Amino acid sequence: MRLLTMRDGDLSRRRFLGIAAAGLATTALPSAARAQTVLEPPTKPILPSESTVAAPVSIDVNARPLASFDIRDRAHVRFGALEYRSGLVLTSSFRGFGGLSALRLDAKGERFIALSDHGSWFTGRIVYKGREMTGLADVEAAPLLGPDGRPITARGWYDSESMALDGSFVYVGLERVNQVLRFDFAKGFTRARGEVVPLPPAAKRLPNNKGLEALVMVPQGQPLAGTLIAISERGLDARGNIIGFLVGGKTPGQFSVRRTDNFDISDAVLLPSGDLLLLERKFSWVGGVGIRIRRVELASVMPGAVLDGPSVFNADLGNEIDNMEGIDAHTTAEGDTVITMISDDNFSMIQRTLLLQFTLVE
Repeated sequence: MRLLTMRDGDLSRRRFLGIAAAGLATTALPSAARAQTVLEPPTKPILPSESTVAAPVSIDVNARPLASFDIRDRAHVRFGALEYRSGLVLTSSFRGFGGLSALRLDAKGERFIALSDHGSWFTGRIVYKGREMTGLADVEAAPLLGPDGRPITARGWYDSESMALDGSFVYVGLERVNQVLRFDFAKGFTRARGEVVPLPPAAKRLPNNKGLEALVMVPQGQPLAGTLIAISERGLDARGNIIGFLVGGKTPGQFSVRRTDNFDISDAVLLPSGDLLLLERKFSWVGGVGIRIRRVELASVMPGAVLDGPSVFNADLGNEIDNMEGIDAHTTAEGDTVITMISDDNFSMIQRTLLLQFTLVE
């Protein structure tokens, strides 16, 4: 989902977000920019543009390191249950780079698959120096292909917002049309064609631009093994909680995630321990930007359940955050559980693509 947008102007990102946090943005922006209200769907569908990838292409991505996560205190490294490791600001001269809404890493935390909400794959590897990220290499962009072998954008499918892995299979959630596609990367890697996954009828009724935002495939050996967990961004049940679905597996059905403090779901990941981490975000003109991670026991996920769990991480504009939309986890050779987050810059001049890593301190 597009967290915030504005038309071309001369406001810097930090100044704009600072104004928003102080509740003054509505007076600082021209009326045309105010018309694009936060957390509201656009008045017309996204159309193909320079940010839409039409064919596979190798690209260069530049990386600038972030020395600290706390803007005010570089010595501050512990944030709730997370300890800051390193971060990068990513840029590219390739106009289609951006809008990154989901991220999955290999077991070593090196090779990655990322997903742009304009219907594009980005693949490559993270380069490290010791425990710190220093850049990206071997990056390729490619269009998501539909069942007919054409880019999904050709049929008006955009907002590819969520991703889950199951061996060679990659599941992708399309928010606005509330579809899930399954790609078999053993059949051509990013050239594979997506097959439509049947979903419960209620999934089709999720609100426009607030639909499927998080996907997690439960592996063998865990409760709900073989089940695809699909959670909406802000599709709400009768009690105002966020709707989720168990797709496939032995106990398919619908559940809810308790919604508090105006946070919406932006992604989720299953830890090696078996717990779910829910990445959440909020934005308001008065309160500014907020990011939160909640931890939920996988054993509590079942049809009819209302999931809840403690917050293990909170961040705001005093930290190096943006529109954080993707989260994943891997375990290092030293046994550290590393949490990686990525942001969706909405192809906006005032937002950034951030790649952040933290150690989860158990």
